[in-house]
Amino acid sequence: MQLKDKIAIVTGGGSGIGRAIALGFAAEGASVAVTDLDGARAESVAAEVEAASGTAIGFAADVSKTEDADGMVARTVERFGRLDILVNNAGRAGRGWVTNMADETWDGVFAVNVRGTFVCSRAALRQMIPQRAGRIVNTASGAGLRAFPGAAVYGASKAAIISLTYSLAGEVAKYGITVNAIGPGPTDTPFWRRGRSEEDIAAAIRSGRVGQPEDFVPVVVFLCSDAAGAYTGLMVNRDTFMQGTAP
Repeated sequence: MQLKDKIAIVTGGGSGIGRAIALGFAAEGASVAVTDLDGARAESVAAEVEAASGTAIGFAADVSKTEDADGMVARTVERFGRLDILVNNAGRAGRGWVTNMADETWDGVFAVNVRGTFVCSRAALRQMIPQRAGRIVNTASGAGLRAFPGAAVYGASKAAIISLTYSLAGEVAKYGITVNAIGPGPTDTPFWRRGRSEEDIAAAIRSGRVGQPEDFVPVVVFLCSDAAGAYTGLMVNRDTFMQGTAP
């Protein structure tokens, strides 16, 4: 029970890695606020947590909107009394050559991935700093560390998240708050499957290069535990060895 009595928010928690983290947190003793752009999915995951004897609430939130980010934290604190952990997992994919990319595609990816991480972290820190304790984990990607032609907007947004993680870790360390990032690598989620053919999916899974949503849960649990107080400003990347594997 590494997270016993902790209160956590998991954005993008309605499916995939976010769902796995929410369930993993509950299994380690945390109460979880599950948020997702699709409120029904968030509520469904919260119900799974409750069915497993955990404590959770689920509701809709658009992380690109300041009012939703602030409201998400306020609702969580109103229900549970405090906030110990924020996992910025909500994300949006985008592909295409830069020369042909519409402004709306670029702006949409950055609104969710970068602005979302910023406004949600800001809202959480306004609660965590007076407590002088807290944990933030951002979902980044190996695509933010190296080039994938055709994935410039996604890679640039994830590089921005990595940089934000490093800077923010330095800003809030004096308050006992840690900020880290994970790079899950190719993972079998609805997010990853979108736009891929069944043949491509099957071949990728057979290759052994595609992980499962639960693979990173132990790492995230540790980074959010009391034992991880000395670890901040880290990018924990699973897919270093997967050169050439598209995110």
